[in-house]
Amino acid sequence: MASVMWFRRDLRLADNPALVAAAADGAVLPLFVLDPTLWEAAGPSRRAHLAASLRALDAPLAVVEGDPVDRVVRAAREVGAERVHVAADFGPYGIRRDAAVEEALAEHGIELVRTGSPYAVAPGRVTTGEGTPYKVFTPFHRAWAEHGWRAPIDAPTGVDWLGLDDTVDVPEPDLPDGLTLPDAGEAAARRKWAEFLDRVAAYDEDRDRPAVEGTSRMSVHLKWGEIHPRTLLADLGRLRSKGAETYRKELAWREFYADVLAARPQSARDYLRPEFARMRYDEPGDQLTAWQEGRTGFPVVDAGMRQLRATGWMHNRVRMVVASFLVKDLHLEWQHGARHFLRWLVDGDLASNQHGWQWAAGSGTDAAPYFRVFNPTSQGKKWDPDGAYVRQWVPELADVADPHDPSADDRDRVGYPAPIVDHAAERIEALDRWEEIR
Repeated sequence: MASVMWFRRDLRLADNPALVAAAADGAVLPLFVLDPTLWEAAGPSRRAHLAASLRALDAPLAVVEGDPVDRVVRAAREVGAERVHVAADFGPYGIRRDAAVEEALAEHGIELVRTGSPYAVAPGRVTTGEGTPYKVFTPFHRAWAEHGWRAPIDAPTGVDWLGLDDTVDVPEPDLPDGLTLPDAGEAAARRKWAEFLDRVAAYDEDRDRPAVEGTSRMSVHLKWGEIHPRTLLADLGRLRSKGAETYRKELAWREFYADVLAARPQSARDYLRPEFARMRYDEPGDQLTAWQEGRTGFPVVDAGMRQLRATGWMHNRVRMVVASFLVKDLHLEWQHGARHFLRWLVDGDLASNQHGWQWAAGSGTDAAPYFRVFNPTSQGKKWDPDGAYVRQWVPELADVADPHDPSADDRDRVGYPAPIVDHAAERIEALDRWEEIR
């Protein structure tokens, strides 16, 4: 019997339960649909990485373009498949798309089979004692850890791959000048993970220091499913360091945000805590553009925004600082920042990105108290004490005495702008606006 393995966010062969299920049916058509809805919404970073990952997949992938409702059905019928296998998608668009594909397949007697997901514990699997979704991370994390997950499985061997006649070439998107992305694909993900395991013990101490290679950089590989979180958790389970424990908790945050988005899909665009929609916000203008281009006059903010445009990635500590600056210093709604991040992040994940931004805006789960307003200058000095991060990404400040707080003379000498706002004054303004909705 023939079947279709419809790849989406699971671009790997190892630890891929849906692929194993497809191979158990018999001959397999490995299919990827270039969906215009998703392709057009993605920025240059995600398009380029996706294309590279498709080319790197160790299978004779049949790539087609168009509406999945039409293309999946057409492909399944062409190879005589009785089943189409997928990993379950819990995103708002993915749920709607898969329901439509499932209905269309059923009209031709073909079954859509969901096996596994991009998560160790699928959204909706763990709930409160009342059977409702968790709204706070700590009890979710406890239930998630108690629930546990299956061990990773090997890639199927000896698969009889099928092909299609009507396919397209994998696109080769042009990258904007100055943007360089990490290697893509399952092998690259494995190499990156092995390298990080050698230093995971220091993760708890190093992860907040943007000038240090202290994070794993695995977010992009998890985004595209080039490696599964179960694989990471299995390796971490053999370790007893504080760093390994902290990293495991970060994986739980990723799964928590996916769980929240699945339960509240409107939170991808709207306020999880609706009272924050009543706050007074400013209209976006030149200050938003200055933030996007890394010329706010606050060095660590500008360093982060320039790192984003140069690499498609930004250090997580700096993400929090630049987000706080946009919402609380510039008084702009979080959606403006979230949209910019999704355009440029190579690891742009809807659940993690949108809920990370809502956290910064005080409107999300486990929100930081709104009165906790990051001071970008002191944050830079605390986490980048020798200024190495700022000097790397804001090179005009490389030789000034204090790259986190350059003098007016130094700014003039090197052509670095004055701060676009007075942080102390804007902090007071942010708190005054917050008081209005309390």
